Amino acid sequence: MHTINGRKIAKTIQKRTAEKVAELKERGITPKLAVILVGDDEASALYVKKKGQAAKKVGMDFELHHFPASISKPELEDNIRDIQKDKDLSGLIVQLPVPEDFYPSVLDIVDPRVDVDCLTHDNLGKLVMKTNDIIPPTPGAVMSILDDLEVDLKGKHVVIVGAGVLVGKPLSIIMMNQEATVVTCNVHTKNLREETKKADIIISGVGKKHIITEDMVKYGAIVIDAGVDFENNQMFGDVDFENVGKIASYITPTPGGVGPLTVANLLWNTAVLAEKYSV
Repeated sequence: MHTINGRKIAKTIQKRTAEKVAELKERGITPKLAVILVGDDEASALYVKKKGQAAKKVGMDFELHHFPASISKPELEDNIRDIQKDKDLSGLIVQLPVPEDFYPSVLDIVDPRVDVDCLTHDNLGKLVMKTNDIIPPTPGAVMSILDDLEVDLKGKHVVIVGAGVLVGKPLSIIMMNQEATVVTCNVHTKNLREETKKADIIISGVGKKHIITEDMVKYGAIVIDAGVDFENNQMFGDVDFENVGKIASYITPTPGGVGPLTVANLLWNTAVLAEKYSV
C-alpha cells in the first residue's frame, strides 16, 4: 500500500498559484476570494478558516461574509448580488450546506465569472461540453491525485460512490470526458459491493464514516476518499483506511488526502478567473 500525500501535492499547486498571483499583482490585479457562510456549522466554519489562511498564504485578498441561520432566502440572494458588485472580486463561494430550500437557486445567483466552485448552470454546462476554464475544487483534487500518479483514465473502470453536485456528478463528467468507464452509485444502488469490487479506481464522496470496507475493494485498486464525517469531534473519511489500505495499491488518508488539495484547487480557480476576467 502507498499512502497518497495530499498535502505534498497541494504544496505544488499552491506554489504555482502564488507565482500566478505575484505575476497578476505586477499587472495591477490582486485576486480576491469572498466566502458566504450561513449559520454556525462547525465543520463549515473550519473549512472557511482554512480557505482564508490559504488565500492569504498565496497573496490573495480574502473576505468572509457570515450570516445567521435565520436569514431568509430573498435576503441571502440580495446579499449575494450586492457582494458580487465588487469589481475587485475574482472568486465567490457559498459555503455548503445551506438550508435545503435555498438550493440550488441561491447558487445560481452567483455570477459565473466568479463561480470558483463551478456550481452554476453555466459552468456545469461548460464542464459537459469541455469548454470549461476551471473544474470544481474537489473533483479537481481527485484529478490532481490521478495526475500525480500518472494514471491514464482511458478504459479504466471507475466507480464513484455518491452522486452529489459537489463531487459525484461533476467528477463523473470529467472522467467520462477522459474516456474512463464510469459507474456512479447512489443511495438506491442495489448491490454497492458488487459495483465497487469491479473498480480499478474507487472515489467515495458520501460523507459517511467507513462505508467503504475491505471486502468492497479488489486487490490493487486505487481508492480516493473525498468524504468527511465527524464523530465525537474526530474527523473520519468514507473509507476504512486501515483495512482497505491492506488491499489498495494507493489510498488517501483522512485528514491529509483530498482536503488540502480541494483548497489548493479552489485558490488556483480564483487566480485563473482573476486573469481571465481582469479589465
